[in-house]
Amino acid sequence: MKAIFTRVSGSGPGFSWLAPALALMAATAAIIAFPSSASAAQSPVNLGTAGNFAVLAATTVTNTGASHITGDLGVSPGTAVTGFPPGTITGAQHDGDVTAFLARLALTAAYNDAAGRTPATSVSGDLGGQTLTPGAYKSASSLGLTGTLTLDAQGDPSAVFIFQMGSTLITAAASQVVLTGGAQAANVFWQVGSSATLGTNSVLAGSILALTSITVTTGAAINGRALAINGAVTLDTNTVTATVAATGVLSITAPASAGLGSTAPGGTVSSHLGTVQVTDNRGSLAAGWTATVSSTDFTTGAGTAAQTIPVADAQYVISGFTATTGSATFTAAPVTQMSTAAQAVVTTTNVAGSNSASWNPVIQVAVPGAAVAGAYSATITHSVS
Repeated sequence: MKAIFTRVSGSGPGFSWLAPALALMAATAAIIAFPSSASAAQSPVNLGTAGNFAVLAATTVTNTGASHITGDLGVSPGTAVTGFPPGTITGAQHDGDVTAFLARLALTAAYNDAAGRTPATSVSGDLGGQTLTPGAYKSASSLGLTGTLTLDAQGDPSAVFIFQMGSTLITAAASQVVLTGGAQAANVFWQVGSSATLGTNSVLAGSILALTSITVTTGAAINGRALAINGAVTLDTNTVTATVAATGVLSITAPASAGLGSTAPGGTVSSHLGTVQVTDNRGSLAAGWTATVSSTDFTTGAGTAAQTIPVADAQYVISGFTATTGSATFTAAPVTQMSTAAQAVVTTTNVAGSNSASWNPVIQVAVPGAAVAGAYSATITHSVS
């Protein structure tokens, strides 16, 4: 955003109303499901036929209590499956048959694929309390999880997270993996160099690919898979749900820049920014989305207090949608006080397939009467997740 003042000689410390009016411009940026990550963007690990299984082991699958498995359950080359019932399976059970044998071969290939992904960011110790962006993360030894690990896809539903560890994965009681920014459990992979143990009532997102065994203690849940190459999978009143990645892309576009008109010191600029559009092509698997806006302060020169128009002096106004497609319910916030933090401006509910929405917001900026002369600029950022 650009504002230009001139001061009339001898007019004192203030501004003369004979001075040229403010000319304002705003630059915008749109986040369109981009792969900003801790390391290079990764493609999903190909699980092959192992992807049909929620639980797969080499020796035995043992269950205690009312576990529920969504997806196939199998064992190979072993044949022992115990505890079903009382456990239930929504899917097929394969006890040492050809299907389980081929799935275990596919699992071995997937494990080697995940273990070999580069480049990988080095991590160690406990992952709890961290927020990680897409990419591969590697520990030469074990990894733990106490509390909450947040995986932020930053608006990219195809973003992939791969965790490589040389030995164990151990999660504490009541720990959890939280997915945000469009992240999907189907795109999270835990390559475990020995065995994994999930604490009581913990919640893990992603597929565990363990070289040896997996123990899921009482009440723990996996939004993904428990896949053990050489050992057993032990369950106790758990929920394991094999996940499939949604298809399509959720994206947003916005103008690269816009002129916001002119005003005198102490006045208010009010002008349309240009068309902002969200396109949701995720089809039948689409969920609701929220579009947000944030902005920097409007500054000139060195950006001192007198050279700054605070972002709080700007508003984002939506009078209605210029176009919508699909059967979703679209809701716009009529007036949003702008901030450096992302503010929700449009949300969708009742989504039943692909959809889109466009709007042409008005940007209102109140210019302080004491602002010094100069060219003021700011960046307005749109995102969707």
